[in-house]
Amino acid sequence: MIQIRVQIVITLIAFLLPLSAYSETAVPGGIYLGQIPEGASQVSFQNKRVMRVANAALVGIPIHQATGPVVLNYRIGTKEFTHEFIVMEKAYTEQHITLTNKAMVNPPQHSLDRIREESKRQRALYNTFAESADLHAGFKMPLQGITTSLYGHRRFFNGEPRSPHSGLDIAADQGTLVHAAGNAVITLADNLYFNGNTLFLDHGQGLITMYCHLSEILVAVGERIIQNQEIGKVGATGRATGPHLHWSVSLNGNRVDPELFMQTLNAQTIGSAGNVGSE
Repeated sequence: MIQIRVQIVITLIAFLLPLSAYSETAVPGGIYLGQIPEGASQVSFQNKRVMRVANAALVGIPIHQATGPVVLNYRIGTKEFTHEFIVMEKAYTEQHITLTNKAMVNPPQHSLDRIREESKRQRALYNTFAESADLHAGFKMPLQGITTSLYGHRRFFNGEPRSPHSGLDIAADQGTLVHAAGNAVITLADNLYFNGNTLFLDHGQGLITMYCHLSEILVAVGERIIQNQEIGKVGATGRATGPHLHWSVSLNGNRVDPELFMQTLNAQTIGSAGNVGSE
């Protein structure tokens, strides 16, 4: 017990963490917020670079991450260091959905090549890391509506288990305008098998947001957009039971809880310089 307490004290001193702002724990699908030591560079988690806001690291934790100690890696000068924090258990709920279109539960053989290619494209975009980002105004919800499915639900389609829900489902009338959560560049604007009409927004520093099931896309790949800009309209394209927006947030390649991410990011950026940079 004494050794554990000493280790925690040493870690807190090394990172100079104000306990009101930082924590030494995180949960699967959540955000770890840790202060970065002076002069640290090449900060990474599981071999992926992480977002830096001023002197803090915002790290996306995989929803399937095992509980227990994990580490951040970083360099100061020519020396390599690690910083340990703890992933705590979190229980997510279940959600059972009935789909009349059986092809959206078990796709026919001729659709599998398309699905694999789309998955490959999306993985590549999620792993993109731009050097800087303009997030001085934080994030805003892209749509005002009724949240019908939370992040992390273990989902069952027609009784068959699927991966946990990777974002928020927000129900609204068909054609309701969807807005950009923050400044970004459009990196995908296409119709995908499961996601329907879909947009990917790259906000920089490994932060990607996805907007799915749109009835209409209002922007194009390569376009630079600003926070709250109209980017699409609510629809029910792809695997959907009614008009809604599926909105997901990806950080250092991991889909995380959008509401928790917004809360963490906005606390770090709004009312401050919002300095977001890699080194």
